[in-house]
Amino acid sequence: MNQPVDPRAFRQGGNAPAACEGCRTAKPLPMAITMAFQPIVNIQTGRMFAYEALVRGVAGESAGAILSQVEPDMIYRFDQTCRVKAIELAGGLFPRDDGTRLSINFMPNAVYEPEACIRASLAASARVGFSPQRLMFEFTENERMTDTGHVRNIISSYKAHGFTTAIDDFGSGYSGLNLLAELTPDLVKLDMDLLRGIDESYARQRIVANIVNLCRELGIECIAEGIETPGELNAARDLGIELVQGYLIAAPQTERLPEVAV
Repeated sequence: MNQPVDPRAFRQGGNAPAACEGCRTAKPLPMAITMAFQPIVNIQTGRMFAYEALVRGVAGESAGAILSQVEPDMIYRFDQTCRVKAIELAGGLFPRDDGTRLSINFMPNAVYEPEACIRASLAASARVGFSPQRLMFEFTENERMTDTGHVRNIISSYKAHGFTTAIDDFGSGYSGLNLLAELTPDLVKLDMDLLRGIDESYARQRIVANIVNLCRELGIECIAEGIETPGELNAARDLGIELVQGYLIAAPQTERLPEVAV
């Protein structure tokens, strides 16, 4: 999946690149997909911050079952299909003009050229009347990045469009703190393993406290991901984390916005 960016892979149209070769010639997807949505809530204000779009099969297949079918020569089309589907559903489900973001996971290695690869997302936003400024893009630290310069270019381009950017699963992957120095996203989502049982673990509390303080100094906000117990929620709040996601708040719902428990 880690294919280098080839400048010949997209065609110029005016002053901006058109659809890249990776999307135009990618192998068709063998499955139909839809999206489930899980909320990210500000526990200080009680307001909805975002809903994360999570891929599902139309017959109820899990994300893992879908991802296991994505072969290397499908990755570009899969990434674009997920983005467009999430935006189309959000256009019909999200409250209008309340600022709630749509969080979309993306694969940095599935982006040939940022301005070319974002065109389908912008077109979908315009088609369903969903403001592009409400888009938030998460990339996972679990995926080894062979070209951080390319990822930096993606984030810079996305910020120029007014998108929010985030590192997902922070603390679980390959690059750790180096990603903060290289990429400076708007948010980091702390990996759920760091937060599991944090109310009963002094070591986890100190590690997370230092990450939160460092991010605050860099102007980066933290999201506590995978919160499942009241103790974990209270510990996250005590550590100064305002944005929370997890089954304690709400489980994902396919093609619906779930009711929030907290």
